[in-house]
Parts: sequence; C-alpha cells; structure tokens
Amino acid sequence: MANNLFLHEEIYRGEAAVKALGEKTIAICGAGTLGSNLAETLIRQGFKKLRVVDMDRVDMHNLNTQCYDVQDVGALKVQALKNRLFRATKAEIEIENKELKAQNAKKFLKGADLVVDAFDNNASRQMLRDYCRESKQDLLHAGLNGGYGEVVWDAHYTVPQDQTEGNACEYPLARNLAMLVVSMVAEEIIDRFTAKKPRYGCWAITLKDLKIQPYR
Repeated sequence: MANNLFLHEEIYRGEAAVKALGEKTIAICGAGTLGSNLAETLIRQGFKKLRVVDMDRVDMHNLNTQCYDVQDVGALKVQALKNRLFRATKAEIEIENKELKAQNAKKFLKGADLVVDAFDNNASRQMLRDYCRESKQDLLHAGLNGGYGEVVWDAHYTVPQDQTEGNACEYPLARNLAMLVVSMVAEEIIDRFTAKKPRYGCWAITLKDLKIQPYR
C-alpha cells in the first residue's frame, strides 16, 4: 500500500475515483504558467491521458512561475514537460509542438473529454471557444491578470475584447497566485468527472486579500 503512487489521492477521493480520472483525456492548451503547472498537478493526482499543445520554448524568465528547470532553457516547452512528467510518474503524455489554430484544432483536440484554456492571449481564447462550442466539447478557462486569477466554465465566460491578461511573470507573487488558480482548475476537473452532480463552479481568486470566491 505504501508503494502506491497515488496513495494519498485514493485515501482522500477513493480508489474508484482515481481510477476514473485515469481514463479521461484532458487537452491543455498552453504550456506556460498555468498549463505546465496544471499538467504536473493532474498527472500526480491520477490522470494518465494528458494532451498538451504549445509552440514555445523555455526562457530563463519562465523558471520562477512555470514548472521547468534551468537545464530546460532553450528546449521546447512540450518536450521538456513530457520529460519531466515521465520522470515523475512514468506517464507518457501526448504533446503537440504547434500553434493551435482553427484549421488544426480538430486534429489536436478530437476525442478529449475536457479542454482547458490556459492561453495568455485573447485571440487564441476566442478561437478555442468557437471551436469547442461548435464541437460540443467541455471547455474550462483559466487566466491571470496582475493580482487576479479566474477559473470559469465556458457557459459563463466572456472573452475580453482587449488584451487584459498582462504579464504575470512581472508580478512579484505571480507563482503563488498561479498555484491557487491551478489548484482550483484541478478541483473543478476532478469534480466534473467524479461527482454525481458536478458543480461546474466558477471562481475568482485575488492574492492581495487572499480570497477565493464565486465568479460573478
């Protein structure tokens, strides 16, 4: 029992729930601050079928908010993430080192039980929303803006018209806020696939007053 990789998750959530999570395919769009940390969080909680799409490489300034290491600088984010998660749990995630566009979204997202928007630009968010609504796929949005973060299911989400995300890496406590957002995303995903009546909760997270409250 002590050698069970997901021992604590099974104690807390139940063996059947953890097994169910391992059978779901989660597509994460973006492997930056939110996407990389979310992938690592999910894979350590029993998820086995992750698909991550991102076209960027790891920069030195990514290291304080994202899950990468110094030796990853210059590497493709998705490849560095794949290697990290394999070392952590022996899980083989799917990766796509491409820019997600309307023309290739079907190829990359087909068959996913849930899509997570972890993009940092509104044009990509809008494209992803349009695709998921047309394909009738569950979509969960996660975002950061200064000291504010949000986790919102697509039915309640409005894509901003202007670029308002800001640069989370320049915020002094960006990592703390990001990990709170990642935790809420993970909890919503787990609830979606294990609860008899999923809550589809939407959340606003503010770091200055350390509050997590329903999104309005």
